Amino acid sequence: QVHLVESGGGSVQAGGSLRLSCVASQYTHNMAWFHQAPGKEREGVALIDRADAITYADSAKGRFTLSRDIAKNTLYLQMNRLKSEDTGMYYCAAHNAIHAGLDRIQYDYWGQGTQVTVSS
Repeated sequence: QVHLVESGGGSVQAGGSLRLSCVASQYTHNMAWFHQAPGKEREGVALIDRADAITYADSAKGRFTLSRDIAKNTLYLQMNRLKSEDTGMYYCAAHNAIHAGLDRIQYDYWGQGTQVTVSS
């Protein structure tokens, strides 16, 4: 069992920045961030796979940067130029399967989430 603990959420004005962190209890090959806006389904934001290849959802491209510190088993999401539609819960997720994507059904391990609120 892999335990994931997120931090770094908060309230910020539109155009501002936040950095989310996710500490894992052990290394997993594929890690990702998901966003769940109020009343909507959870959607993938960005992932890093076993080859350290990074994939971003269209909504994150050009604004968010994903990185991983393997020595610390920590995943980061730097979020810049935040918009009101970025508001919601952000969840860290992980799995060890060979093929990785931004489909939430692939992920076996989930954190409790961290809240991000962007005011306009």
